[in-house]
Amino acid sequence: MRFVCSSLLPMARAVRKLVHISDLHFGRADPAVVAALGNTINALAPDVIAVSGDLTQRAKRHEFIAARAFLDRLGSPKVVVPGNHDIPFYDLRARFLSPLKRFQQYVGDPAAAVFADEEIVVVGVNTARSLVFKGGRINMEQVQRARALFCAEARRVRILVTHHPFHLASARRRELVGRAATALSQFQDCIPDVLLAGHIHVHETGTTAKRYDLTGRVAVVVQAGTATSTRRRGELNSFNLLNVEQDLVTVGRYDWSSQEGEFSIAAVHRYVRRGLAWVIEANPIGASDLRG
Repeated sequence: MRFVCSSLLPMARAVRKLVHISDLHFGRADPAVVAALGNTINALAPDVIAVSGDLTQRAKRHEFIAARAFLDRLGSPKVVVPGNHDIPFYDLRARFLSPLKRFQQYVGDPAAAVFADEEIVVVGVNTARSLVFKGGRINMEQVQRARALFCAEARRVRILVTHHPFHLASARRRELVGRAATALSQFQDCIPDVLLAGHIHVHETGTTAKRYDLTGRVAVVVQAGTATSTRRRGELNSFNLLNVEQDLVTVGRYDWSSQEGEFSIAAVHRYVRRGLAWVIEANPIGASDLRG
């Protein structure tokens, strides 16, 4: 198997490489795609991997065991949050009395989903809730926890990982995280620079500029498609690779090719920091310029 270039840009000292995967759905995952995804991520050797939920299809024990085995294959540090599929669906007693028991047993405590170094801080927040089967929520306690971590070092690029998106042009309002506008306003001067999410099996990038008025602050939004599920909703299996610098975020989408049996770079977008706002670069570099 061949691999495309191991980075999106020439790597400077301050660049951090983050792989963003989502909606693995073990229990309904394609084994060939799972194997190739693990190999590709390890070849990329990211500084951190963000997993934005739905590791399983129905939160069954054997699905979590498979998800754990996959995560153990990946050598990089990980920030992993649950999705709505990681809460028991048919077992109502478990759903309402211990919804995250198996996630905590096999993956870890969502409240401890944090990665930080001198350049970036990545914070995971659990938006899955027992009372709703698809929708998600974020509460003020979660916001204050994340805000404290983001405010600890102002010069680091701040990255928030949730299952349900805060904004997507293609998403219906009910697919967005509940209380999104209130939550973002409560971050105040420590608003995330980048919002990573999954949930709807569609890749998209953009900014919060059109949906939210945050006193001039604008964040980058990066949505992951499903990495390994057979339920692709008309898209290819995919994942994202972000190169993160102080004033530049480059987002590359890797798509799966069943004919080639591998993931390869398919699209690239770049966002630059202008004052308090992140804006998309008018003429991003093309995928053809990134192949090694």
